[in-house]
Amino acid sequence: MRHFIFLILSIGSMVAAQDLSLADAINLALENNYDIRLQRADQRIAEVNNAWGNAGRFPTLGIDLSATDRWNYEQTGDSEQRTLAGTVSMNWLLFDGFAISIRKSRLDDLEELSNGNTTLIIENTLQSVILSYYNALLQQEKLEVLRQVMELSQDRYDHEQQRHELGAQTQYELLQAQNAFLEDKGRFLQQRQNTRNARRELTYLMGIQEPSQFRLTKAFETDSRTFDLDALKQRMLSSNRNLKNQYITQSLLERQKALAKSEWLPSLNLRAGYEKAQNQLSYATGDPTTFDRGNAFASLTLSWTIFNGGNRRRAIDIAEIDRRAGQISIESMKHSLSNRLIDLYETHRVRKELLQVAIESLEAAELNLQISEEKFRNGAINSFNFRDVQLVFLNAAVSRLDAIYDLIEAEQALLKITGGIIREMTESGE
Repeated sequence: MRHFIFLILSIGSMVAAQDLSLADAINLALENNYDIRLQRADQRIAEVNNAWGNAGRFPTLGIDLSATDRWNYEQTGDSEQRTLAGTVSMNWLLFDGFAISIRKSRLDDLEELSNGNTTLIIENTLQSVILSYYNALLQQEKLEVLRQVMELSQDRYDHEQQRHELGAQTQYELLQAQNAFLEDKGRFLQQRQNTRNARRELTYLMGIQEPSQFRLTKAFETDSRTFDLDALKQRMLSSNRNLKNQYITQSLLERQKALAKSEWLPSLNLRAGYEKAQNQLSYATGDPTTFDRGNAFASLTLSWTIFNGGNRRRAIDIAEIDRRAGQISIESMKHSLSNRLIDLYETHRVRKELLQVAIESLEAAELNLQISEEKFRNGAINSFNFRDVQLVFLNAAVSRLDAIYDLIEAEQALLKITGGIIREMTESGE
């Protein structure tokens, strides 16, 4: 049966595998991730929209062409009149209370906000890819632990079978060893599926199909860095992407109030153009007569709304309310982020201690397992005692792996909330 188990374990190695570092995974995600690609399309739309023409700075030009053919029936003689006419006109809003400049500034803010949203999506994707990569490593490490435990149960089962054949072991204890082996084998098979699911999630975040197996090259470990809470708070207030986007939104609200105020000022509009017409008049009894007409025109129109039922005043009041509400949103976000930062900081500190506890616990469990295995083979302890020691080792090994991942997760959360996850990847070369 052991040969069958090793055959299962070696199936993955028979497939050509390619190395995948964390830097490779991040680069693939930056290029192919679906959310990033969609947001970049929105960013491009904001860039295209940010133009003076969209704000109303430039004039509009138009051409009108017309042709008519008219018949008259009179007692003095029938006649036909043909007219060809064309007009080139220009309409230019020269001044509208500074609204054009305000609208252009709003377009600048909208483009900046779109860029900020792209950065936010990239930060979220980086965090997801990093955690997904380490989760794939975590599941892979757990699979190796369960493989070791399963092999140990296999050895125990084989040992009990040999003793049973020699008449030195009862059927009851043999069945206990068999049940333990089958239980560990079931855990191994389920963990193998968990490992595949984790890798599949990683490939989705990278935006690629999975044409072949890949080998994760980064070690499953953490440097357990130490953070300073005051420094973290300062970086958060200056670099948190959500907060920076909120500042841009507040700028949009400020400009909305300025736009409402611009309605109080007059507007000046220029309209100019040139008309050209050709008329041909012909009678049934004579030669046609042709004459041309040209006309250039220009006009300046000054418009100033004196009163419109208080709508302008209401628009300004509403804009001011929105502006104050936006300021409250900023203060609320700062408070919420500060609380969240403290929670993350304390969580990171506790998880560092829990990792150390898990490491010491595993060291003790490994030593206990080695001693118990010798005692079991010598008959000093029974199979039930050995199984208990085996389960303690399994739980300690899994707890250490979970503690490593939990600490990595806490570190990435701190980097994300302080706006440093992109900088961290750049400086580390990932």
